[in-house]
Amino acid sequence: MIEFHLDGRSGVAPYMQLIQQVRQAMRLGLLTEGDQLPTVKDVVAKVAINPNTVLKAYRELEYAGLVAARPGVGTFVIRTLTDESLAAHGPLREELRGWLARARAAGLDSESIEALFVTTFRTPIEETA
Repeated sequence: MIEFHLDGRSGVAPYMQLIQQVRQAMRLGLLTEGDQLPTVKDVVAKVAINPNTVLKAYRELEYAGLVAARPGVGTFVIRTLTDESLAAHGPLREELRGWLARARAAGLDSESIEALFVTTFRTPIEETA
């Protein structure tokens, strides 16, 4: 089951953070069809968030056709976002772990690593060639 976390400094609305985390878990194959999302009560207890915020996120996911609410039972994944690229995730994750270890060994802190990654990610490939 997915475990949510919120970043109050991100500038992203809490309900959108929940949606992004569910979509990311679906894309990575961590949530598949039939999996149950945490109950609103569980999310509220773990991340100290208003229940209406969780309900809003779950409704948006439902409108997108990704989950379905079953009254009295819970909210379940009905469609996933994985594709054929899922097989490449494992080897790429290992390469990324190695890169992260080298970045830490070079003295970069988490914010510096994130800044480097984001700016590199957003640079068009043709500019890096």
